[in-house]
Amino acid sequence: MAPARTLVLCGPGNNGGDGYVVARHLAQAGWPVSVAAMAEPKPGTDAHDARAGWRGPMVPFSPDEASRAGLVIDAVFGAGLSRDVDDVIAETLHAARRIVAVDMPSGVDGATGSVRGAAAPCLLTVTFGRPKPGHLLLPGQALAGELVVADIGMPPGLLAEIGIDTWVNEPGLWHVPESGLESHKYSRGVVSLCGGAAMPGAARLAAAGARASGAGLVRIAAGPNAGPYKLGAPGLIVDSDPLDDLLRDERRKTWICGPGLTVDEVAHTLPTLLKAERTVLADAGALAWATEDLSRLRGVSAITPHIGEFSKLFGNPGADRLGAARAAAARIDAVVILKGADTIIASPDGRAAINVHASSALATAGSGDTLSGVIATLLAAGMAPWDACGAGVWLHGDAGLHAGDWPIAEDLDRHLGAARARAIRQQATRAR
Repeated sequence: MAPARTLVLCGPGNNGGDGYVVARHLAQAGWPVSVAAMAEPKPGTDAHDARAGWRGPMVPFSPDEASRAGLVIDAVFGAGLSRDVDDVIAETLHAARRIVAVDMPSGVDGATGSVRGAAAPCLLTVTFGRPKPGHLLLPGQALAGELVVADIGMPPGLLAEIGIDTWVNEPGLWHVPESGLESHKYSRGVVSLCGGAAMPGAARLAAAGARASGAGLVRIAAGPNAGPYKLGAPGLIVDSDPLDDLLRDERRKTWICGPGLTVDEVAHTLPTLLKAERTVLADAGALAWATEDLSRLRGVSAITPHIGEFSKLFGNPGADRLGAARAAAARIDAVVILKGADTIIASPDGRAAINVHASSALATAGSGDTLSGVIATLLAAGMAPWDACGAGVWLHGDAGLHAGDWPIAEDLDRHLGAARARAIRQQATRAR
């Protein structure tokens, strides 16, 4: 953009110190810049040294000054915000026409994305080294605007030394299996689903998602309810035999339990699957059954609750959904996928990934059933649960990004194959 009358709002800490440096460089580039200090930095700090390097005009920290500026640089508080933003700061930020934030929009908690007191939307946020959870989690994600991660010369080995347990969910964090010349339907994996009597559509959607994302074979165990399921795609196998008989087939290691099932149906099927030591993805009806006794989920590999289901199982997550998802995963010893616009994939060992590769196109009935099918496909192909869940969420989100403005759940299937191909290309690029 062309040089504009710029006001840099500086706090007393390191974020404010960055603001003084920004002001100095903009002034050297010919921009008309003034600085408003919320408070002076403490002597002996890096911020105090940066303040000493600013020789330009100082103005009051006020809404009037912010409203007169063509651009406001928000360098008041950074990612380490530890208190609520007060009224004067909030009023000053909200008076600005255009804001660029240094590190984090003031008022956004860098660890959770929640707003402490108040925060104003920004056009752009420039952070350093790596994104923070607050840049990816709502409402922080929406308030940050465009995110730029600037390289500040962080040593390559430093991240390994300090230990990282939170990532952006993207190819390279996990690796989707590729088909080779010797691949066959059983090496690609068998996905099995429990089919109920009242709502066959949910299981059929999950089955379609599994087939479209690359499962070698998909089978619905419907028992006496087999009739409605046989109206589906010809490549889908529907079994009417008792579940105990079907479990004699050791190739059927991966199961989806919950979509379209009543709690009574889950009470029969889920314990049977767990007793047989199968890999189980639990969703929908299985989560409803577990609200009475959380220990009923012990032994499943992953669950996929939306926020309402999560709250019934574990209580309201509050402002720290990332921490709540981690605690829930540890509590049931299974991967927890807390679905939403900023889906969180949490492992019992503390690892977590935040997914922003998605769109509101996924907000349609049945989309979650499709997701269950995609994740089960990757589990059946041999991926570890946390990896399979992260990859499945990304593939599902990618399909949503390419499915148009108003897709229905069935439309996602047509884009899952291409999503998998894109993930494989990207993970290969990042491995170089």
